[in-house]
Amino acid sequence: MGRLQVLPENIANLIAAGEVVQRPASVVKELVENAVDAGADKVAVVVTDSGRTLIQVIDNGSGMSAQDAALCFERHATSKVAKAEDLNSILTYGFRGEALASIAAVSDVTLRTRTKEDDLGTQVTVTGGKITEVKETAAPEGSNFSVRNLFYNTPARRKFLKTDSVESRHIIEEFQRVALTRPEVGFSLTMNGKDVYSLKPAKSLKYRVLDLLGEGVTSEIVEVDVKTSLLNVSGYIGRPQSARKTMGNQFFFVNGRFFRSPYLHKAVMKAYENYIPEGVTPSYFLYLQTDPHSVDVNIHPTKTEVKFEEESVVFQIIYAGIKETLGKNAFGDAIDFESAAVENSIPVLGRNFEQYQQSQPPAASIDFNYNPFEDNSIGPDYSFDSPAGSAPGGKAPQPSPSSTVQQHQSYGRLFEDKVLPSTQILILHGKYVAVPVKSGMMVVHVRRAQERILFDRFLRAVSRGEHVAQKSLFPVKVQVGKAQKLVFDQNEALLRSLGFDISSFGDDAIIFNGVPEGYSSDAASVQKTAADLLLVLSQGEISLQEMMHTATAARLASLGARSMPEMTSPLDAQRLVDELLGSSNAEFTSSGSRIITIIPTEELDSKFSK
Repeated sequence: MGRLQVLPENIANLIAAGEVVQRPASVVKELVENAVDAGADKVAVVVTDSGRTLIQVIDNGSGMSAQDAALCFERHATSKVAKAEDLNSILTYGFRGEALASIAAVSDVTLRTRTKEDDLGTQVTVTGGKITEVKETAAPEGSNFSVRNLFYNTPARRKFLKTDSVESRHIIEEFQRVALTRPEVGFSLTMNGKDVYSLKPAKSLKYRVLDLLGEGVTSEIVEVDVKTSLLNVSGYIGRPQSARKTMGNQFFFVNGRFFRSPYLHKAVMKAYENYIPEGVTPSYFLYLQTDPHSVDVNIHPTKTEVKFEEESVVFQIIYAGIKETLGKNAFGDAIDFESAAVENSIPVLGRNFEQYQQSQPPAASIDFNYNPFEDNSIGPDYSFDSPAGSAPGGKAPQPSPSSTVQQHQSYGRLFEDKVLPSTQILILHGKYVAVPVKSGMMVVHVRRAQERILFDRFLRAVSRGEHVAQKSLFPVKVQVGKAQKLVFDQNEALLRSLGFDISSFGDDAIIFNGVPEGYSSDAASVQKTAADLLLVLSQGEISLQEMMHTATAARLASLGARSMPEMTSPLDAQRLVDELLGSSNAEFTSSGSRIITIIPTEELDSKFSK
């Protein structure tokens, strides 16, 4: 007897559901796209418990007859494709007929729908992929899908859903992608009874971007418009100075459909070369219009990947179009030399320029008997010895990635008994601090030292509930967008425990009233800090309890150290060394990178042996 067998329909549907319905956001995507395909000009989305309990999509589109309402839950039931040739000219979102069957296979679904021609509507109830009830009902024109108990019959998949904040962010992202393709359609999104978006039909794409992402984004984008015989590219790209470390607001659309393309993303980044620093990404909203026969949208179950016939040509068109747009737009402040204000602001010296000179140069006072090496009036009293293994020919101790690395107990006395003069602290290029010690010279890596100090503070804050001392500053408003603001709102308690005093400002902005000690408090630095925080919080793929300890403290410490200004003051250097040597581990960062090294006097002597 053969071993092959045809899978039962219910198992086949579950497998198909795994390809199409990966998380609650997948359900939102498929149902909202169906609503748009049905010709709706109003679409409402209601979500409870990040989609675990309820996802409801209501539209005023064409609706379905009683026969179609029951048939739509069958696999490959579609009105979009009748023959193979139709696959070459797809302009709608859905066409395979897999979405509703896949959703119904892993949830309880209720559909209420009515066409314009019918007096009564139809209600269909589906449980686990099986239709349990079909009946007539009063219903407005359009369709109303209610999806409850998602993944109730696949507990392993439900178990591996991420935190509410992560799943909610994915839902918002899918909502935004559809709303950006149809500015003429009104959309709303309600989550746990709170209105997140209420979008009226927009006059243009830029108004839709404004309503979705806020004025902070629209003020930082410029228009792109490229027309060729093969491809038209329109939309907006971000100004170079608005590029961020976090990925967000990067959108490709082709013939009204959102898609992902790492290859074409490289075309954008290549165009921005020499405009932005490494490690940041600009915003872009790029709409590609081409012959449907030249692009294949049928290569992935979720239809988020496409294949162009002439992909390399598309790459070059996008690259050239963005490069030209960047070249046409001036991103720095220009000087108008014909302006009267500029003319009046320049002093006319003429023959009387002597009045602008000082009458007497300042006198210099020199003490020829002063010896800086005998000045012991100031400076800290360090009392540690050099680390073991730092002698000539010895091996340095192996760093450990653990935050529980224990500091050497055999330091002894590192410095001479006499107090160290501040004149003996040397700052090298703002990156290193060199201090003389008994056995030679100690060199401290400034950024790593700052990282260790911040790590200790943050770890105490998140693990013991101790509040980090906050640094007062003038309030700074930061536009973050609605999706990102949701991330900050859901982590407000954690951020406050770390010393970030933030408050909401409208739907898409936050106010920084204070930052932890050690963080820069000027407006530009606070903007950068907000992006760093978003980067950390958006990686919340692990449980909150785990995130709130070592991992979060380490990431924030690393980001905070990189945001600090360059070390220039000997007094600041002195304080840094003081605090480092009082930390839990002065030798290594939490990731195991070395902070301190000792250059023995013998090694220095060997450099001058000839």
